[in-house]
Amino acid sequence: MNLFKLFFKKDKIEKTDTQSFTKKNEIIEENDDQNHPEWDDVFYARATNDLNKMLEVVNVKTDLVNRHFLLQTIVGETYKLRDQENFKNLCLKYSEIHLLEFPEIALALKKDMDGVLPRVSTFQNYATLLTELGEFEKAISVCEMAISYELSDGTKSDYEGRIERIKKKNNVI
Repeated sequence: MNLFKLFFKKDKIEKTDTQSFTKKNEIIEENDDQNHPEWDDVFYARATNDLNKMLEVVNVKTDLVNRHFLLQTIVGETYKLRDQENFKNLCLKYSEIHLLEFPEIALALKKDMDGVLPRVSTFQNYATLLTELGEFEKAISVCEMAISYELSDGTKSDYEGRIERIKKKNNVI
């Protein structure tokens, strides 16, 4: 099973205090990680959705798919709290990092996901935050980058419509 499918299974894998991992009603012993090298500290931190745990492992070496989901989740969690200055700054920082690393990440994601990139929420979150900060040109360039990867933001008008809305807010049209 590829990593993407594992992340989105209903049966989440949890690390317990006994250093075993539980999956539904079965126990996966610690040494089973040898069969799944992608199940590293980054994978487990990301699976918890605990922002502090994710930030603790952000500099840990991992595969590119784990790195993508870690960065995307950090951006998503900090984006939700962007009204607080420290979380807004974290969102900006990790959005930049994610987009800088995305060219290499995209190749690994395509390979892992049968040639199709998933929805990457960092692009829309970052573009929205930049728009809120009045950084319209930068927000538009984020949307254009998403378009260049043929990504969708899940809206009816997609990133093209998002660009038009940003231009309206900037009174460019």
